[in-house]
Order: sequence, then structure tokens, then C-alpha cells
Amino acid sequence: MPLLTLDSVSLAYGLHALLDRVDFQLDSGERVGLIGRNGGGKSTFLRILTGEITPDHGKVWRQSALKMGYVPQEPQLIASDTVFDAVARGLGGEFIADYKVERQLSLLGLSPLTPVGDLSGGWKKRVALAQALVNEPDVLILDEPTNHLDIAGIQNLEQWLRSFNGAVVFITHDRHFLDRVVTRVVELDRGKLSSFGHSFADYQRRKADQLAAEALEQRRFDKLLSQEEVWIRKGVEARRTRNEGRVRRLEQLRHEREQRRERVGQVRLSLDVGDRSGQLVVELQQVSLRYDDTVMVSNFSTRIQRGDKVGIMGPNGAGKTTLLRTLLGEIPPHSGSVQLGTRITVAYFDQWREQLDEQATLADTISPGSEFIEFNGTRKHVISYLGDFLFPPERARAKVASLSGGERNRLLLARLFSRPSNVLVLDEPTNDLDIETLELLESLLVEYTGTLFLVSHDRAFLDTVVTQVIVLDGQGGVMENVGGYTDWMRYVAASHKNSTQASAPVSVPEARLASENAIKKPEKRKTERLSYKEQRELESMPDLIETLESEQVKVALELAEGSLYREAPEQVKSLTLRQSDLEKRLSEAHRRWEELEQKQDKTRETSV
Repeated sequence: MPLLTLDSVSLAYGLHALLDRVDFQLDSGERVGLIGRNGGGKSTFLRILTGEITPDHGKVWRQSALKMGYVPQEPQLIASDTVFDAVARGLGGEFIADYKVERQLSLLGLSPLTPVGDLSGGWKKRVALAQALVNEPDVLILDEPTNHLDIAGIQNLEQWLRSFNGAVVFITHDRHFLDRVVTRVVELDRGKLSSFGHSFADYQRRKADQLAAEALEQRRFDKLLSQEEVWIRKGVEARRTRNEGRVRRLEQLRHEREQRRERVGQVRLSLDVGDRSGQLVVELQQVSLRYDDTVMVSNFSTRIQRGDKVGIMGPNGAGKTTLLRTLLGEIPPHSGSVQLGTRITVAYFDQWREQLDEQATLADTISPGSEFIEFNGTRKHVISYLGDFLFPPERARAKVASLSGGERNRLLLARLFSRPSNVLVLDEPTNDLDIETLELLESLLVEYTGTLFLVSHDRAFLDTVVTQVIVLDGQGGVMENVGGYTDWMRYVAASHKNSTQASAPVSVPEARLASENAIKKPEKRKTERLSYKEQRELESMPDLIETLESEQVKVALELAEGSLYREAPEQVKSLTLRQSDLEKRLSEAHRRWEELEQKQDKTRETSV
């Protein structure tokens, strides 16, 4: 029996419906990851689930006596409360059960007597989670639960959610988190809700199939509409035939075209890199950093050169932002020396968005007092530039205070990228960004020719973007390693496995030297030839893959039909199994095709 269901639910603010006849069912034990574009209605959908918002149309059904826990994006806590009192508020009107509160404090590593007002954003998020969990809910609703948590906190949350006995619905942009936690990915796109597979990779494949099928259907529709418009313009012939049914169909086609909601465009990201800096960006020698009596960094030395992309990792409160500001020369070290390079121009992204004036308009935020900006040597109108970041012209004069968290991040990126810089500093840039914008930002940073400093808890983002990491342990220790997050964890795992023989992580200068001095000896190639059977198999591969992909599109379209989950749940299971089987067969076919082509290429090379 489901815990809650939504039946043909609709809700509209302004011209377009955030939810358009949406169907949804949540079963016990499910962990549903909700994704979609910023401003698409995801948070509103969660608030409908909790009962905080009533939809315009449709029915919301919940099991009787269903207990729900809800953690919004920004926790609503009372600063004067102790952590214990804040968590106890989650029990509502019940008597305070100390053992329940203490158990949650222990699970999340919280200190009961600490005032809430003294906590960082990450620790406040933990308090809000404990507050939602203390009443042992049947359904847990989480809006961006990984925001402001450090990597260790996110990993603990992953483990806890996987063992949670109730059902969970959460919004997140963290692709690692999605893959490790969800049993089902659901997307809210242009008011419609669709289910996709059991991982983010499943979603990517099926969404591509769905969009391809949608584009094909729209081309057919537009062609039919064009033909009917030609017919009606003939005038005399149309009136002579008195085909009123055809005229009515044309009117319906026109109405459908007017109502079509096009997919929201992509953010068009580009950077004004400016003049090149000197080869040396910054060098630290035996630097130590303190905050009051706490040692955050002890005797750390490093050398950052032009073009390096540096990820800074560590637990909340370890001193990542303090180290970042020391690297930029903004604050002096307690001891040691900092040498800055020449011709350095810095653009800084602040995780708390303190650079944004709440009362300023979007246009003035980008270009104060002028309607144009100079970008990469060309003059561009500020409204056009804002459009690149998905802000329509009518919002250019809106105030910053009216923006959502994701929109503020986009605006700050727009402002940041409009200024020439050769050193880019991003402090937690991924919070509140939707996945599509996140992937575009990744691509931009990979191509960036300047120097990058990145503080982030997004493991996939770190893996894609950075070339080296600086890791703070929270007790003064700092280590460097080549690669991203996964490379660092590989080193840590190897160190624990071979603790008596573990070598230090490869330093960045050592890695550069090894790379420059490495000489690879050519390997002897063995002659490999395709057999007759393999040659026939290779020739048949394109047809096989086309057949499998066509069937995959058909199944994806059936699964995208929202009413199917309510009217024929047994068919959903069958289609899901079929889709998984098709994905495995496609993956194997692509692998085999590549294997046969490589063997054929080697045969050609050795015969030359």
C-alpha cells in the first residue's frame, strides 16, 4: 500500500503551471531523487507532499497517522536555542523524550549545549536533519540536503539514508549522492513528472531517448500544421469544400502549438580570461595559520603555477576559506612566507553571496550605471548578457531579493565571468545549481586557461575539473596529491591497507618532473586478424545497435507516461526490467563493436 499519492495535481504561479496534472506515488522503502531546472517547481512539489501548500487542482492522499519530517534548503532554526533544544522541537507537542534527542545527537555528532547561533551552515544543516528525524518519521522530505555539508558529512548521510526504514524524497544536484542513495530518479520538467531508472546514469540515457522522441514528434506535428496552414490559405478551395471538420482541426492544432512549452534553453557560459599572469601564481613557505588558539595549517609549503586547477578539501571549520585567502594574499600567515606572482587578476565567487546587493537590480549588479558591458573585447548589451544566463528581459529590472538560491548563483556567475581575470576563485559554487548548469560550468572550467582555486564538496565536480588537491585534516595537517577526489581516496585506501609501507602522496612538483622526464619505450605489436565470423559480426553491429536503440526509445516513451504508474504498476515493473536489459545489451554491443574495430585497425597498421 502506498504511503502517499498525488492524482492529477496542478499548481500555477503566473503564466505556466509548475505542476500540470501530475501523478505520483511513494511506497515504503523508496528513496526518490527529484531533479530538474532551477525555478521549475521542485521545492513547491516537496511542500505539496508535506501539506504546506495546497494544489489548485487534483487530489493528495496520505496514509492516516503518517508522520513526515521535512528539512528545507535553509533550516529555520532559533539562534538562541541550544542544539539539544532545537532538536527537541522536532517532537512537537509531545513530552520531551531525552533518549530520542540524545540518540540523534550521537548519530549526527552534535554537541547538545552549543548555541545554534554559533554554528556554521554545515552544522546547522545537521541540526535540522536531527530535528526532522527525532520523531521517527515514516516519510523524510529533504530539499538540497548536501548543501553546506562537508564530504564526510555527505558520506555519513548517504549511509544513514540507505539504512533508513522509511521512505525518502529529496532534491539534489550531487550526482555521486544520487547514484549512492536513490532507488528511483524522478524529473520535473515543464510541469510534467517522469520517472527514470535507478541511477543518474540511467536518467541520462533515458532522458536522451525521451528528448529524441519528443523532437521527432514535434517535427511531425509542425509539418502537419504547416500543411494545414497552406490549405487554409487557398481560401476559395477551403470554402468550396466546406470541410468544417478540417478547419476545426487546424484551430486545435494552432491551440496545441501555442500551448507547447519549449524546453528551457541552456546557460551560455564563457569567461573573459584577460591578460596572462606570470608563470608563478603563488608560493607558500612553511606557512602556519591560526584562528584564536586553534591551529588550522601547520608548516605548509606549496608552489602554484599558471594553469593549475587546485581543489581544496577538508571538513567544515578546517580552514579552507582561510587558506584560500592566504593563497590570494588577502590575509597574512601566522608564520612563514607568501610570495605572489606578477600580473595576477582575481575573480572571486563567494559561497555566501555577500557580494550581491539585495536591493540592486539584476542589470545594475552586472553593469552599474551602464546598459553595456565590455566582454572579451566586444560591447554587449546587459539584457542580452543576462539572457545568456537564462534571465528574460522583463526580469532585468527586478531586484536581487526576488531571486531563488539557484538564480542568485547564476547571477553571481554572470557578474564574475564578465570581469577579466586570470585567477578564478570559486568557494562552493555548486550549491543550488541545477545539474545541466553544473555540467556546463564543468566544461567551461576544464577549458579555462587561467589558474583555478576551487573549494567544493561535490565529488563528481572535483573529479572532472581539478588537476590537484590540497587536503586539510582539521588538526593543522595539510597534504597535496595529484588528481581529483577519487585519486585522493585511492591514495587514502592504499595507505590504510599498507600502513607500514605507505609512501607519501605524490607532490605536484614531483609529478610535473616525472611527467617531463618520462620516456616510454615503444611496444611490439602483435599481428591480429579478424576471422570470417568476426568480420560478419562487425558488419552486423550497426544494425543491431540501431534496433536496440529504437526499442529503447519506445520503452522510454511508455515509461514517461505518468498515468502508467497509477493504472498499471505491474506493467511499470515489466518495462523497467526490459529497459535495464536493453541497456545491458546496448552496453555490451558498443563494447564488442569497439573491440572488433580496434582489432581491425591493428590489422591494417601491421599490414602497412
